[in-house]
Amino acid sequence: MKVDIKTKAEIDKMRVACRMSAEVRDLAAAAAVPGATTGDIDRVVREYCLKNKVAASFLGYAGFPGALCVSVNDEVIHGIPGDRMIMPGDIVKCDVGVNTLGFNGDTSRTVMVGVSDPEVIRLVETTKKCLAAGIAAAGPGVHLGDVGYAIQRVAEDAGFGIVRDWIGHGVGRTVHEDPEVPNYGKPGTKMVLKPGMTIAIEPMITLTEKGAKTYVDKSNGWTVITRDHCMAAHFEHTVAITDDGCEVLTLPADYP
Repeated sequence: MKVDIKTKAEIDKMRVACRMSAEVRDLAAAAAVPGATTGDIDRVVREYCLKNKVAASFLGYAGFPGALCVSVNDEVIHGIPGDRMIMPGDIVKCDVGVNTLGFNGDTSRTVMVGVSDPEVIRLVETTKKCLAAGIAAAGPGVHLGDVGYAIQRVAEDAGFGIVRDWIGHGVGRTVHEDPEVPNYGKPGTKMVLKPGMTIAIEPMITLTEKGAKTYVDKSNGWTVITRDHCMAAHFEHTVAITDDGCEVLTLPADYP
């Protein structure tokens, strides 16, 4: 395993790609409203990229046909945009990346569209907390097992399932790089993080423990679905390991 350590100049370039990724992520999330289709959200991303003369990181990646992944309800990740209409009660995961200056960002939000089910609301809020816990644990000298354990503890304490078939990863010159970044683990195990590493931390949490077992939709070869068809939530940030902690790169440029 060879992990790409970025220079400060390279992280500056990544910061541009990541902030644009955050901007278009939030535009996509705002477009997830009742009556819109997942294809409508895809058009928002395509128009943003065209206007700003950047590339959508996922479009064409390993043959993926969308400018972003739009995954609804029991779809965990890799949902293909199309004519599916968004309905009240849906949770919509908008996972997007921008490529510019030779680097990529990668980030995701789960949007609750008129959700009233308290358990689904708790699932989404817990997944946010899982992401925050993983970020808080990351830093130089920290094992990836510590990051995974921090995420796992929050999810399991809340009684939810953790998808183990799909995990976080390094990100930079390509969308997926080493190292693997699991959302579970044992403290003091796995690779030690070093300054200059850039990784995507992305907890994928399911309403039931059984739902943490997933399968790929054979009809399109992409979409990952919970085996018991329970709801799943997904949040993701790209972070850079610094000398004294980590920096979240996929925050909007106007973030305080």
